[in-house]
Amino acid sequence: MVEFFIRRPVFATVCALLIVLGGAVTLPTIPISLYPQLAPPQVVVTCNYVGANSQVVESAVTTILEQAINGVEGMRYMSSTSSNDGTSSVTITFQTGYNLDIAAVDVQNRVATAQGRLPAAVNSTGISITKANSNFVLAAGFISPDHSLSPAFISNYLDVYVADALKRVPGVGNVIIFGERRYAMRIWLDPSKLAARGLTPLDVTTALQQQNVEVPAGQLGIPPSDASQQYQMAVRVVGRLTDPREFENIILKSNAATSAGTAGSVNGSGIVLLKDVGHAELGAENYNTSLRYGSADIPIGQAIGIGVQQLSNANALDVDRECKKVFLELQKSFPPGLTGFIAVDTTTVVSDSIREVEKTLTEAIIIVW
Repeated sequence: MVEFFIRRPVFATVCALLIVLGGAVTLPTIPISLYPQLAPPQVVVTCNYVGANSQVVESAVTTILEQAINGVEGMRYMSSTSSNDGTSSVTITFQTGYNLDIAAVDVQNRVATAQGRLPAAVNSTGISITKANSNFVLAAGFISPDHSLSPAFISNYLDVYVADALKRVPGVGNVIIFGERRYAMRIWLDPSKLAARGLTPLDVTTALQQQNVEVPAGQLGIPPSDASQQYQMAVRVVGRLTDPREFENIILKSNAATSAGTAGSVNGSGIVLLKDVGHAELGAENYNTSLRYGSADIPIGQAIGIGVQQLSNANALDVDRECKKVFLELQKSFPPGLTGFIAVDTTTVVSDSIREVEKTLTEAIIIVW
């Protein structure tokens, strides 16, 4: 066969050209699923232990999760971080080519066996298991140049409208908001006033859990009822509180002795309200992170950022291109005073490298030809 092509160079050249043309035509149509996987798949387990420092998070949460997850089928290695804001993150890296969906299910089953050993506060806030790669494809910043919009408003707008839209892009594993200021009702307590009334922060949280609830009040006139009853109505009652003044009127303690003034009641009615020992306000859920911006044209101020993480088996260039399309489309409906821009794009190096490779191949083909 070799001698046949050596003695017929024209025929060999035609066959080589046909093979090259066939590859050039079929290569763009090959689905991503048929490409060889280069990056190992990763699964990230994240949870939060509110109020704990890094040492407590490490001993009470991270170590328990690592012990439960260690040895899961297909695992290559595992890394973890414990932060002073109470966040625990465990990243499990699997063998290249291992099915990412199966890996996520296996990790979830392992985490489920360890939930009984974790603190109740961790289980109540939830444990997140994502298939996202820990590296970011791109990051965008959002600012209000005229300072007409607060960081809390920008953060909640991004959480409701922008983050959800980016999560729907094929190949996106997770969307993280930096400097997040999600709306929350904050309760500020005065320790001296609590001690004067014989109360503790636990009493306050117990009162909040008992009085700030959704109440299923039932219905009126449902069968069996009086035959003369003609109407059936659902009962609507005040459920969860929404206004700071409503929270300040939560009853913390009711004691007949306080009516005589012996317990130091401020209102003199024998009832201790939350406003007697502190106050409530609508603020941010946490202030753990903060972003700042500033330039020659824009004064220094706070900013909110969004980072996009891809799935381990996704094409970074496709994810970057589709996310930018969604970003440009969302910019058309931004409220007045909100501006967004791409701050970091990690695919720039990849795009430049591909262009250089194409340029080099073209030059080599021309020289050889």
